[in-house]
Formats: sequence, structure tokens, C-alpha cells
Amino acid sequence: METVLLYILGILIIVVGLALSIGLHELGHLIPAKRFGVRVGQYMIGFGPTIFSRMKGETEYGLKAIPLGGYISMSGMYAPAHEGGRGRTATTSMFETLVQDDTKADDDEGRTFFQLPVFKRVIIMLGGPVMNLLIAVVLYTVILCGFGIAQTTTTIGSVSQCVVAASSQSQECTSADPVAPGVEAGIKPGDRIVSMNGQAIGAWDDATAIIRASAGKSIDIVVDRAGTEVALTATPLLTERYVYDDKGAPVKGADGKQVTEEVGFLGIGSATAIVQQPVTAVLPTVGDRVVGIISVITQLPQRLVDVAVAAFGPGDRDPNGLIGVVGVGRLAGEITSMSDIPIASRAAGIIEVVASLNIALFVFNLIPLVPLDGGHIAIALIDGIRRFFARIFKRPEPGPIDATRILPVTLVVTVLLGAMTLLLVYADIVKPITLQ
Repeated sequence: METVLLYILGILIIVVGLALSIGLHELGHLIPAKRFGVRVGQYMIGFGPTIFSRMKGETEYGLKAIPLGGYISMSGMYAPAHEGGRGRTATTSMFETLVQDDTKADDDEGRTFFQLPVFKRVIIMLGGPVMNLLIAVVLYTVILCGFGIAQTTTTIGSVSQCVVAASSQSQECTSADPVAPGVEAGIKPGDRIVSMNGQAIGAWDDATAIIRASAGKSIDIVVDRAGTEVALTATPLLTERYVYDDKGAPVKGADGKQVTEEVGFLGIGSATAIVQQPVTAVLPTVGDRVVGIISVITQLPQRLVDVAVAAFGPGDRDPNGLIGVVGVGRLAGEITSMSDIPIASRAAGIIEVVASLNIALFVFNLIPLVPLDGGHIAIALIDGIRRFFARIFKRPEPGPIDATRILPVTLVVTVLLGAMTLLLVYADIVKPITLQ
């Protein structure tokens, strides 16, 4: 029963975290919009039926039934369809419909979005994604500097009893397998490596590099065992190991099989420890996550095909592939219900899920397609470029761009996003990605 409750708690945390992230995203639009004098009719978290709302000044603030979206409604977000016409109100939501605004006074008073200078329009539309980026930075600061992350140490965590090739069908020791050099040398779990061949070992990678390059060669090893330095000698054997890239992902060859290499092997593994990181590690980490999301988006069509093939076929889903909101909720439930993992590690895992969602919102919303924020930014920039060249060549200033002309594109994008969401929901139900 406790496991079920913890699982539900994980899902609820993600729902609340996502709702707050969306609310703050829209706040990123709302604050500069009001600061620049644009009339904002609504600020809503969620979509569907309204559960609660209250008027404050000229803006209605409320909460809707499904907390997986949000929007603000700005006067004159779209320019008039013809000269002398009225600006048209729209929302920042990708699923809301463009509506005609009958508040002529907003145009007359310069309180419409389309009448703002280009840089102010860009600031308003950037406000939402930037808010998500700031949330991610704060959460990763908590994770890295507060909780810390697991890192390898120079302490021995495990010692293999035998040498088994990575490509062997069985990884269990048999009488035919040679004894691992680490065991023969007398290395024990808990020993801390001090030096190898007289070279001080400050990180596990230092030891690994020496071992892999020393197949068949004797290595003088000094370990700290319960406060006493012990001198040992070991000779690594040449064996076959899988190759991994800098991020720990397996390297595959042209045939799709994982690449192997022959290296020196002692049969020792590092113990890990939770180490708090300096604040200087936060921005590089966030940057890596942003690059990762960009990579996923550039491969989106193929990744969606992979999800569909797995969802409707016999194959398994790629654990590093696309995942929807339902899948994220399931993963959060798994994290919180893992009783064999310390509470601090589970909390850090949940926070990282929310941080990753915010990075995804940041990158995704900057795609230059209406109705996403990036589409409105692109329109504002194109409008500014047109005006700039009109001034350079002393031509009459062009009127604002009528963005409603690309509404068919908007509808297509919206339908595709809806289809993608439904596919991921289905896949997350019938072929879920799990941590096990």
C-alpha cells in the first residue's frame, strides 16, 4: 500500500510541478505585457472548463480543469486585416482560437500588442521561454549544489572473481575462466588507490587509463586499507570490453552492434559517492541539456516513427527516445516508490524530471512556427527587418504583417502537435518506458 501511495505522490508532484512551470511561463509573458501597457484580458493556467477565476483590474485570472497548458489573452496580438481596421485579440496558447477584438479604444490608446516596437514584442514573447530556462537553472542549482551527484571515487567498490569477455553469452564465472588479476593481487573492496607505478591517483579515470594501457605489464599499486598503506603488484590481462562515448552511451558500429575493444583488465570497479558540485557546474549542465533537447527536436520525425513502430508493433521502445506526459508521470511514480534508494536521491530525481520538462518547454517554444512563441518572435523580427529596409531605401513604412494569413499553417502545426501528443500518450500506456 505504501508503494502505491508513493507512486501516486510522484505523479502528483509532476502534475503540480508542470502546472507551476506553465503558470510561471505565462507570467513571463504577462509581466512585460502589462509593463508595456498592453491590455491583457485573461491569465489562465490549464485549458478546458474554468474551475475558478477572479477579475483583478482589467484581467481575469483563473484555473482551468486540465493543468497541462496555459495562456494569456493580449489585445491586438494580431495586426488588423486591412488598413484602418482593428487589432485582433489572441492568446499565447497553441490550442486557443483566434478571436476578433471589438475594443477599438485599445488601438486608439496604443495598448495593443501589434503597435509595440519590435523589441518590446520580442521581449514579451521571449518572457515565457526564458522563465522556463530560469526555473531549470534554479532547479539544477538545487540538484548539483544542494543534493550533489553520484561520482566515481578512487575507492574500490567491487572486485571481479574472473575474466569474462564482454561479448560472451554468459557473464557468470566458470572453472574455465581465468581468475581476475585484481583478486590474485589481493585487492579488496574498500581499498583506496593511492598510486600506480609511482603516479598519484586523484581520480578513477587516472587508474583506468593506466590499467587499460598495461595489458601483460606488471603494475605497482599502493592502496590505503583502513588507514594503512599496502603495496601490491598486479598484471592486467588483455580482454574484450564494450566501448562507450563521453556521455556513457554505448558506441555502435555500422552493423548496429555495440563496438568492443581489447584493453587491459584487472577486474576492479569504483565505489561511487554523492558529491556536491560548485555553482560553476550549473550553467554547463543546463547547456548540455539544452543541446540534447535541440538534438531530439531536429530528429523529431524519425523519433516519432520509431515510437509508432514500437507502439503498434512487437518491438520495445527506445529508453532514450521520446516520452509524453503520461510516461513522465509513470517515471516519477517509479522514482518515488523505489524504497531501496535514499529519500534524498529520490527527491533529486523528481526535481531533475521537472527541470528537464522546463528545458523542453524552453527549447520547444522557441521553434519559429506559429502558434509557438518562436513563431510570434519570428513575425516581429521580420516586421522589424521590413521597416528597417523601408527606412534605408526611403520607402513608405510598410504596415504591420497580417499574421492571420498563415493561420492554415497554424492549424496544421496545432493538428500535428495534437497527433504527436496522442501518439505519445498511447505509447506511454501500451509500451511504457520504465527505469527497471
